[in-house]
Amino acid sequence: MYTRHNEVQQLRSELTEVQAIYYNHVQTALKRLNNQIRFKIPTLKHLDLILQIDAWIVVDTVLNDMPIIAWSDFKVEHRETLHQPVKCEIRFYHFAADKIMDKTLEAMELVLGEKMADDLPDEVSHVLDFNKN
Repeated sequence: MYTRHNEVQQLRSELTEVQAIYYNHVQTALKRLNNQIRFKIPTLKHLDLILQIDAWIVVDTVLNDMPIIAWSDFKVEHRETLHQPVKCEIRFYHFAADKIMDKTLEAMELVLGEKMADDLPDEVSHVLDFNKN
């Protein structure tokens, strides 16, 4: 497991929220595929995204996986709904980290969608109709 985001000095941190769709998609992918997922972020040279149960970390592969930005400390203990945003902390390790936040989340959705589609069986699923009587 990657832990440098807990060891390296951060520049600043903020309390924020992530959209429920992102959080739910990541948690589903981690359960289906692996408990840690790592992939290159398309269009962002030498940056990888590492997804873990407790953190999502963007790292710079040229700088020995130095963290750039990390979402962590997800507040889900008393979560009662799946559609509401999830509170978390976002940690900034680079002065320009906020410039890649949206691109990272969009890329994460695309890549996870592809990875999870590959995980589904090739045969077509059949949906049963509800009995209207």
